[in-house]
Amino acid sequence: MSDEKAPAVYIMANRYRGTIYIGVTSALWNRVAAHKSGTFDGFTKKFSVKTLVWYQHHHSMEDAIRREKQLKKWNRSWKFRIIEEMNPDWIDLHDLIDPIATLAADEEAGPPPSRG
Repeated sequence: MSDEKAPAVYIMANRYRGTIYIGVTSALWNRVAAHKSGTFDGFTKKFSVKTLVWYQHHHSMEDAIRREKQLKKWNRSWKFRIIEEMNPDWIDLHDLIDPIATLAADEEAGPPPSRG
């Protein structure tokens, strides 16, 4: 268990390009552990969404909440693109959490650029 306390936005999935869930927390390792154990009733438990596939730490909870709301408005293909930029194989990142390496810049970017 980690004592890490840093605001973060995260995306969890039940399988490669399957059902995804976007959330925000101040203790990412612990929150993901709770999702994995089924502690929370609701969407992630109902759809067995237990794999951490993307995350981003922020300087403040307000910034993290703003980013969470932004990501929730994106279409699925944009969400898949940011996941695959960080985690092309959709592996479980739970035990690899690094709050320094994923600290967001002060200004958030919009949707990922089109590759078409």
